[in-house]
Amino acid sequence: MRALLVSLLLHALLLSLSFGGEGLGLPGLALPWQARRAEVPDLRIVLATPRPEPAVAAVLPPVLPTTPPITPAEPAEPSAPSARSAPAEAAPPPDVPTPAPQFLAAPTAPAAPTVIAVDKPSATNWSVPTALPASAPVVAALAATASPAVTPLLQARDTTRVQLDRDASQRATDLALLDRARGDTEQQARQQTERLAAAQAEAERAEAARLETARLDAVRREAARLEAAGAEAARLEAARLEAERLEAQRQAAARQEAARTEAARLDAERQEAVRQEAARAEATRQAAAREDAARQEAARQEAGRQEALRQEAARAAAAKLAAAKAEEDQREARLRAIGQQLNEEAARRDAQRDATRQAQPNLPSSWSSARRGRLFGRTDANAEMVLYAEAWARKIQLGQAFDLIREVVRQPHTDALVTVAIRSDGTVESVSFFRSSGVPAVDDAIRRVIETQANYPAFPPALAREYDVIEIRRTWRFDMAIRLY
Repeated sequence: MRALLVSLLLHALLLSLSFGGEGLGLPGLALPWQARRAEVPDLRIVLATPRPEPAVAAVLPPVLPTTPPITPAEPAEPSAPSARSAPAEAAPPPDVPTPAPQFLAAPTAPAAPTVIAVDKPSATNWSVPTALPASAPVVAALAATASPAVTPLLQARDTTRVQLDRDASQRATDLALLDRARGDTEQQARQQTERLAAAQAEAERAEAARLETARLDAVRREAARLEAAGAEAARLEAARLEAERLEAQRQAAARQEAARTEAARLDAERQEAVRQEAARAEATRQAAAREDAARQEAARQEAGRQEALRQEAARAAAAKLAAAKAEEDQREARLRAIGQQLNEEAARRDAQRDATRQAQPNLPSSWSSARRGRLFGRTDANAEMVLYAEAWARKIQLGQAFDLIREVVRQPHTDALVTVAIRSDGTVESVSFFRSSGVPAVDDAIRRVIETQANYPAFPPALAREYDVIEIRRTWRFDMAIRLY
């Protein structure tokens, strides 16, 4: 629809172009009623004075008017063409000035120029009254008392009046013609507009018909193309289905042939497997029979060998038991002797220690006569003492006593160096600080830890034979647990 409107607009613009004009430039749009087709000439009227007869010399007296006064028309200024159409001017008389010619007002409507020529008056025989404009009563009086000298003027006036009436009639006729021409022009313009509108409507109708025909043709072609495409698609689909059917038949036949071949192969394989299985079973049975016979023979031989070994082992065990019993009896005798000796020595040491304590009750434990061992580091020549000290330190470090002093040891302090004296029975003899932690609460916490972990293991027999008291010196450090270095 938009294309149709654009096409109609372009056709209308082409029909409105005008060619062959007088102006310069490209062709443009023009309407018929904008240009004037008929030229109307201007109406020009020029009055000339008539030639007077030579006998007139007197001046007529003024006559009173007998008719109602008529207002004369305004005198019109002379135009250039009237001056050119008038006869050659003669020299005016030297005494009497020539009266100025009076002209009637020209009508505003355009008319054909009209010139009235009169005879030129003689300068020697004609006298002119004073140059005053005459009124209508005076003109009427002059007409009543006209003399032979004034008659030509009156006749000229009448002729002028008739000519003016004729010109007015002609002007009215021209105006009517102009109106009729204008009406014809407007009618032609309307007809031209109607023709243009009809042509535009016809062009629109033709364009619409053409577009509709083109659309129908396109629809027809598209329908034909779709029909052909559908037919081609149907043909291709039928061909495809036929090919698929043939391919399916071929594949079904191939599958049947393959199934038959596979069944024959499987049957042959099954029969071969049955045969091989029977042969293998027979071979297995024979091998089993041979193995059973060999196993029975080997079992018989192994039973004889085992019986011989059992008898030999029984004899060896009896001899070994006898030797072990004799050795155990000897060891028990030695142990009883050693235990008795140790008990005697311990009783003797206890009696001696009790006597010494009773004799010197105020002396420090380090001054007593008990046998004392000192371990101020991690190494010593006595391995038993080192092992006992490590066991004692592990018990301190792995115990649960740290939970009791956790809050106390958070106070700023230094690592304390503590010496702990332990008797042979595992009891604590004394706790002494070689270097204090600097915080009495921390020192008391260390003493509590040592006391809560009391009942330490007793000395091993080898260590107890050498020492009654062991002094262990360690550096105490606290972080997340108790560390002894």
